[in-house]
Amino acid sequence: MYTLNFDTAAFIKDTWQKKPIVIKNAFHAFEDPISADELAGLAMEEDISSRIVQTKSDGWNVIQGPFEDYDEYGEDGWQLLVQAVNHWYPESQAFVEAFRFLPDWRFDDLMVSFATPKGGVGPHIDNYDVFIIQGEGERRWKVGDRGDHKQRGGDINSPLVDDFEPIIDVVLTKGDILYIPPGFPHCGETLSLALSYSIGFRAPSQQELLTELADALIDNNCGQHRFTSNEEVANKGQVSQVQQQGIMDLLAQLANDPNQYQTMLGKMLSQNRFELDINPFEQTISSVDVIEAIEDGASLQRVGGLKILSLENDKQAQIYINGEAINVDNIESEIIDIISNEHHICQSVLLNWKDLPAVITLLTLCVNQGWLYFAE
Repeated sequence: MYTLNFDTAAFIKDTWQKKPIVIKNAFHAFEDPISADELAGLAMEEDISSRIVQTKSDGWNVIQGPFEDYDEYGEDGWQLLVQAVNHWYPESQAFVEAFRFLPDWRFDDLMVSFATPKGGVGPHIDNYDVFIIQGEGERRWKVGDRGDHKQRGGDINSPLVDDFEPIIDVVLTKGDILYIPPGFPHCGETLSLALSYSIGFRAPSQQELLTELADALIDNNCGQHRFTSNEEVANKGQVSQVQQQGIMDLLAQLANDPNQYQTMLGKMLSQNRFELDINPFEQTISSVDVIEAIEDGASLQRVGGLKILSLENDKQAQIYINGEAINVDNIESEIIDIISNEHHICQSVLLNWKDLPAVITLLTLCVNQGWLYFAE
C-alpha cells in the first residue's frame, strides 16, 4: 500500500536538498493511514501537539490544542494540524517506513492535517526538508524560489513571508507528493475537504551543535585546554589575525576529535522534538522474564518515533536511544544493526539471542524503559 513509485536513489542524487519537485502518483494505490475522525480524536489529547489555523480576511489565526469540539469553526476556512502522529498512532508506521530511504537521524515527525475548503497556513519558509503527501481531497500548492523573502508585514517574529512568484503551481490529488527543501517559500490552499501528510527531515544547526557540545563539555568537565602562543605582537590594544585564528582553532580541535563529540552527537541526534508514547514498566522485569516471554512466542516492537542510532567508527561501544548513551560492549555489530534498523524484531530472531547475556540485558533495559514492548 505504501510502496513509492519513483527511483529513490535518483531522487537523492538529483533532487534532495537541491530543488522542489512534484511527483504525481508517487504511491501505488495510496490509502489514507488515518481518518479525519481519528485525527480529531488525537487532537483532543493533552500530550499531543495540535493546532487549528483559521484563514481570515486579514491573515491567519492560530489556536493551540487540545480541542474538545470543532463545530464552532464552521465548514470552511480552517485547518487542523497534528504533530508526531507516528508517535501515537501505530498504524501510521507502515506509511513512515516508505521514507526510510533517508536516515533515521534526519527524520523529524509525521504531521497530519485535515483541512476544509479555503483552509491553509499562509506563505512560509521551513528550515527543514518536507515531503507533502496528498490523501483524500485536493489542495493547490505554490512554491517560490530561494531568495530574499521578507517576513509578512515586516514582523521579524512572524513565521509567514510576503507573497512570492511561484515556480511551482500545482493541484495535488490522492497519492501525489510535493517535495520542498529548506529555504523555498510555499503555501497551500484547500479546494475540497482534504487530508494531507507532511514528512519532515531536519539537521542540526551550528547554534544547536555548539549548545549541545558546550553542555557536554561542562557535564564531563572537559574542554579545559587554553590558547597558547610562542610570540606576542606588541601592538597594545589589537588582537592579531594569527591569534584570532589560534583561539578559534580550539573549537576546531574539539570538532575534529571523535572522543569529544561522538557521544554528544549520538545523544543529540537520537532525541525527538515531540513527546513519545513511552510507558515504562511499573515493576522492573528481569532478564529471565524477557527470555520467558520470548520462549512463549513474544516479539519486540519499538514505540512510535523512537530513534535507536549507532555511529560509524564510534570510539565507544555505545548505541544511542532517546537521548541516552547505552553501553553495548560484547554485542556483535550485526545484532546492533538489527536493533538499530528494525522497528519490529520477530520471535525467531530473538530466540537466536536468548543465550547471549549482553543482548538480553540490553533488551531488558529497553523494555523496562518503555522503549520496546512485547508484541505477538
